[in-house]
Amino acid sequence: MKEEDNNSNKNNNIKQKNEDKQEELNEKQKERKYLITRNLQEILGEDKLVKQIITGKNIHVYWGTATTGRPHVGYFVPIQKIADFLRADIRVTILFADLHASLDNLKSDFELLENRLLYYEYVIKALMTALNVPLEKLHFVRGQSYQLSEPYTKDLLRLSSLVSLRDAVRAGAEVIKQMDDPLLSGILYPLLQALDEQYLKVDGQFGGLDQRKIFILAEEQLPRIKLGKRFHLMNPMVPGLTGSKMSSSEEYSKIDLLDDPDVVSAKIDSANCPSIESGIDNGVLAFYQHVVFPIIGGSIIMNNQQFCDFPSLQKAFKEELIKENELKNYLKQFLNGILAKVQENCFNTPEFKEILSKAYPKVSINNDDFSKLCVNKLKEKISFDVGPFGDKFEFIPSKTITQSSLIFNMDSSIGGQSRPVKILWRCSPKGNFTLAHIYALIQLKIFCDKGFQCTILISDLDAFLDKLKCPWQDLKKRTENHLKILKQLINLLGMEDVSICLSSDYEFERFNFWGFWSGACYNTKSLKYQTPKSY
Repeated sequence: MKEEDNNSNKNNNIKQKNEDKQEELNEKQKERKYLITRNLQEILGEDKLVKQIITGKNIHVYWGTATTGRPHVGYFVPIQKIADFLRADIRVTILFADLHASLDNLKSDFELLENRLLYYEYVIKALMTALNVPLEKLHFVRGQSYQLSEPYTKDLLRLSSLVSLRDAVRAGAEVIKQMDDPLLSGILYPLLQALDEQYLKVDGQFGGLDQRKIFILAEEQLPRIKLGKRFHLMNPMVPGLTGSKMSSSEEYSKIDLLDDPDVVSAKIDSANCPSIESGIDNGVLAFYQHVVFPIIGGSIIMNNQQFCDFPSLQKAFKEELIKENELKNYLKQFLNGILAKVQENCFNTPEFKEILSKAYPKVSINNDDFSKLCVNKLKEKISFDVGPFGDKFEFIPSKTITQSSLIFNMDSSIGGQSRPVKILWRCSPKGNFTLAHIYALIQLKIFCDKGFQCTILISDLDAFLDKLKCPWQDLKKRTENHLKILKQLINLLGMEDVSICLSSDYEFERFNFWGFWSGACYNTKSLKYQTPKSY
């Protein structure tokens, strides 16, 4: 009870501070704040936003979208809000999160993802043009342009050493499709989104209310690695036509930006429009509240009645002065009018049809069959890439590799091939060099004497990620010490042919990081392994 009182007092103090700062705003600043915050569902860090308005800072926010399913009319809500930001003289960056999309879509390949990125760019720009949003004031960024860089990777690893599994899963609960055994990529997804704030150099992030837990994670965790704290702006989520959240992956819950007028009309006719008293989500009324009135910016005429705002329309529907079919008929006309402009802007570009066909190819088989087909193709590709050695290593379980009977019975070549087997021993500079390391080197020498090609890998990052057994600032010094000792020992043991590698020499390369994420896409929290892609 005492803790609740303390939290209540804390919230009241914050509210009072915000009200005090509000009084400091002049009329022009109040108008700017109104443009920034109107029609939002929630704001985190409003005091920070107000302070930046007062100081006249050139405020910079970003809105990100993963290039997965086809954009739908639910995008009207954030796009219209972005128009408000621009009117308020805010710099806006739009992030096409292609890396997120590749991790969240097991059916995608590189060509498909590239075309989806192009598709999103064409369609979203066409939608903005249709809604009179000035494109010249916007900045468009592709996620992979910085998310595979060395600094980003290092910060991701630092962040992952601080965020618990429970917090990461909870943060992505509203955004990532939930499973009993979630994929590692979905667990890391919120961390990437938090880091985007730093690498896009923004003052705040804008997104839907479903992003709230990710925003809270960013506010709590980024300061722990000295990357600062931003404000977060959230628009309401528009219910789908079936009453649930509008989703790109649920065909009948949404209206596609490229749907034909008859398809739009049919979807609206079949939409849920229950009475207000029922308490059931009404997707049609929600569209008037979050899309129609904000876009029109004035009154609408329906059934010879004028409605200046959404509450008046809602009241008329409740009192049965407006019928369901009248709401739907007006909505059909409104949406088809805007979508006609969007489609004209898209199809005026000669290459758009080809991009569309490559980004979202039509298949005649159901989704389950399509998934199986893709997995089978991946298996064929992996078998081809690996060659005859791929399944030959299955008889060497790692838990028995140190048994002397197995070691002495092994041959340095497999299946009569002249190519020698390559052996890797991996060690981490987690602590002092011990007799256990020397024992492992003696075992490795047995392989060397039998003609195996042996390599020693010093995995410095493993020492950091394993409960911070080696602090980040000590990694380089600790690794150099292990390298010096290992070189002396392999010379004493007569193992001059053994090579020593440092994981830091390649782990931050763009290609390796892409491989890391590819693996995260196919491993679950319990480390159940799915068929990986070969890159």
